[in-house]
Amino acid sequence: QVQLVESGGGLVQAGGSLRLSCAASGRTFVGYTMGWFRQAPGKEREFVAAVRWNGRSTYNADPVKGRFTISRDNAKNTLYLQMNSLKPEDTAVYYCAAGVEIGAGLLKGYDYWGQGTQVTVSS
Repeated sequence: QVQLVESGGGLVQAGGSLRLSCAASGRTFVGYTMGWFRQAPGKEREFVAAVRWNGRSTYNADPVKGRFTISRDNAKNTLYLQMNSLKPEDTAVYYCAAGVEIGAGLLKGYDYWGQGTQVTVSS
C-alpha cells in the first residue's frame, strides 16, 4: 500500500515555472512506477509523464514534451514534476499515481492515487 500527497500547485503566469511534489508513504516507494496525470474542467483525466522506480526510464505526453520533467528522489520518497514554459492549457488538477504492474508504455496499471493539486496558468 502506498499513500500519495501532492503539493506545489498554485497560480502562475503563462511562460512561468512551477514544481510539483508528491510525497509517498506506506510499505514501499522503491519498486513502484510513478506517474503524473491531470484533469482540466470538462475534460477527461489525461496522462502527463511517468518514471520507473530506478529513475532511468521516463515518458512524457506530447503536450508537455520539452517543457515538463519528471523525476524522483527515492531517498526522500518523493516524486517531482518540473513544469516550465507553462501555458493556460496546462491549467488542471494534477495527480500523482503509483503502480507495480505498469507496462512498457507507462500509461496504464496505476493502483494508487493522490488527491490532486491545482495548477492555474493565467494568460
